[in-house]
Amino acid sequence: MNRTLFVAFLILSACSSPIQYDFIIRNGTIYNGTGDKPFKGDVAISGDTVAALGDLADVKGRIEVDAEGLAVAPGFINMLSWANVSLLEDGRSQGDIRQGVTLEILGEGSSMGPMTEQMRQERIEDQTDIKYDIPWTTLGEYLQYLEEKGVSTNVASFVGNGTLRQYVIGYDNRKATPQEIREMQDLVRQAMEEGAVGVSSSLLYAPSGSADTDELIALSKVAADYGGMYISHIRNEGSKLLQAIDELINICKEANIVSEIYHLKASGADNWNLLDQAIAKVDSAREAGLPVTADIYTYPASSTGLHVQLPDWVREGGVKATIERLKDTSLRNRILSEIQFQHSPDRILLVGFKNEKLRKHIGKRLDEVATELGKTPAETMIDLIAEDDSRISVVYFSMSEENIKKKVAVPWVSFCSDAGSFTNEGVFLKQSTHPRAYGSFVRVIGKYARDEGVISLEEAIRKLTSLPAENLKLTKRGKLQPGYFADLVVFDPENVKDLATFEEPHQYAEGVIHVWVNGQQVLQNGVHTGSMPGRFVKGPGYQEK
Repeated sequence: MNRTLFVAFLILSACSSPIQYDFIIRNGTIYNGTGDKPFKGDVAISGDTVAALGDLADVKGRIEVDAEGLAVAPGFINMLSWANVSLLEDGRSQGDIRQGVTLEILGEGSSMGPMTEQMRQERIEDQTDIKYDIPWTTLGEYLQYLEEKGVSTNVASFVGNGTLRQYVIGYDNRKATPQEIREMQDLVRQAMEEGAVGVSSSLLYAPSGSADTDELIALSKVAADYGGMYISHIRNEGSKLLQAIDELINICKEANIVSEIYHLKASGADNWNLLDQAIAKVDSAREAGLPVTADIYTYPASSTGLHVQLPDWVREGGVKATIERLKDTSLRNRILSEIQFQHSPDRILLVGFKNEKLRKHIGKRLDEVATELGKTPAETMIDLIAEDDSRISVVYFSMSEENIKKKVAVPWVSFCSDAGSFTNEGVFLKQSTHPRAYGSFVRVIGKYARDEGVISLEEAIRKLTSLPAENLKLTKRGKLQPGYFADLVVFDPENVKDLATFEEPHQYAEGVIHVWVNGQQVLQNGVHTGSMPGRFVKGPGYQEK
């Protein structure tokens, strides 16, 4: 090649197309998830990975998105999701995707595996509006089934100690034998090697709450061997809150395991003053080197079953056994005499029934329905649960807004919905729900960071992203940096807000503009693209077979 041709070749090479990326998000305000101050720049995505950050003016993307005036952040992590069934019905995960959630952490005390044939049949019998097949047996098989069926969000799960107990012992409320503990430990080992992120408990409910502290330590030790977490709906969130936290801290210490309190709260007005002591107790444990954290949802009302207002002995053995006792007329007077409402009936909102004939009561308070039926609230509760043949979903207005702000400000607190991820149409509208299903995460950045200044926006994003990812020891998730998976959210920080209310909860949040999951765009200009690139995110103990 002569000199003239060589120079011409160099000129043509310099003028040819620069490096191509699949996406470039231009001119956004970038929050990398670490809590660092944001900076103006571009983000490039190649395949399923964040390829570059900064000034990328000299390169092009196959698709370019203008994020001028918008925030660009890692996708948010829902530390307690009940989307395990809603995703089987609709994998788009719209309620959460439209808030920027890109990873659902499932399995509060109970999980979708392991499962005996009897457990499978029981789960099928308990199905209400959403009907689904159960072709899996283990937890890992369920999560892989979700990925293959198609979901828009990533999914991960704890293995629930209640599920392990049901598998090995059933609903018997007794101490596990050494052999039974070994069997449950083997199941934890299997779940961790399949990709579970740890072991969970939900100690307010049967059969999870039948486990004593030693049993929970024994299971947690196995999870710890694989780098997993112990996470718990602790035994009491009311007058014995501090003792319940002591139990979790003890498990953390004895099992040498990262531990978290599900939806930390001081429930009931008489107990609101305990929150400061609870936070101080965890701070003290952390100062002593124990890795204890918590998550919360951003509402002063909880949601669970109406049946938790019944005496402990009535609830022993699970919901089916509870209903059998409620239908036993010989026990009625005793049950009525022992009912002590933890929450006033006028602060109990009915939101979900199995029996369609009873859904006329959705949106009413328990005292209101009692008046309509001409019964006492206790009689009404017993009769409704028995007739509905379910625990009945309710909302309890039990917490303090001042305490919510205190919890939001705590550095070791991340966030959850404690709800499914719904589409506001079709089968999902047959029931009401808690607004946290549509607004928990947007409230962090809209209400508490922007409007009330409880924390900065960069701190809010850290607590929604890298904090839970690091606690769970997830690989290449939770931060916006080259080499990490391209789970991204682009939102309008000035206009992002939640619209869901207790009266009308099925309303999507506003202000989230774009979402990518594993490099594929799932939300574009506020509209779901139909893409389902979500993956089964494996925990640190995963062993490929």
